[in-house]
Amino acid sequence: MLGKIRNLILVFVVTLSACNAAATAMPVTLTLTPSATNTISPTETFTPAPSATPFPTASITASPIPSVPSLTAIVTADLLTCRYGPGSEYLYLYALRRNARIKLVGQTGGNNWVWVEGQTNCWVNAKFIEIAGDLRALPIVYPAPATLPVSPYYPPTHVLRSIRDGSKITITWIDIPLRPGDEEDDSMLHYIIEVWRCEAGQIIFDPLATNETTISFTDEAGCATPSHGRVFVQEKHGFAGPAEIPWP
Repeated sequence: MLGKIRNLILVFVVTLSACNAAATAMPVTLTLTPSATNTISPTETFTPAPSATPFPTASITASPIPSVPSLTAIVTADLLTCRYGPGSEYLYLYALRRNARIKLVGQTGGNNWVWVEGQTNCWVNAKFIEIAGDLRALPIVYPAPATLPVSPYYPPTHVLRSIRDGSKITITWIDIPLRPGDEEDDSMLHYIIEVWRCEAGQIIFDPLATNETTISFTDEAGCATPSHGRVFVQEKHGFAGPAEIPWP
């Protein structure tokens, strides 16, 4: 009995040794199958959106007013005087009644007086008419061809002095006395001084009037066109002159 037990133990030991030997002789190679590699995408290069191209700033250029040979208008004043020259101090020619339809054929280019076509063309203030259009589209007709009627009875004057003090101009001329009865009326002024002067960068046509032999007015710098002027002797038959102003 003891011998059987010894044999069984011997078999068990031999078997165990064989198993251990086999385990030693046949190492288990663990093959690791890597999981799918997480590919890190390269950092995206930031491409800025194209900057908005600014629209070109529109240059505000005043469109030229198309010129026209004439415009129609309606008188809005009860009685509108039409004068020989483009200003309220020139000799009177005739009057126009309210609602009269008139034809305008010219302007001065420097004030708001317009030339009315008639048997004798004359000037009215645009404030007292309703114009079908823009008076600036009319041709500039003063000082020519819309000339003043010439006086056959008096000589022109002569400008003695023309002085500038900053923007102030003062001119003095020779007196040409009128004979009694040669005034149009008691309110008529003896001298018409026409000046094309600079104001706020624009040439303004300014007809001035006086009974004196000197006058002052403002003429600023900054105009592309040179300022200039002239003096007329006014009497009821017409205008003597002009005497050109030597501009200081």
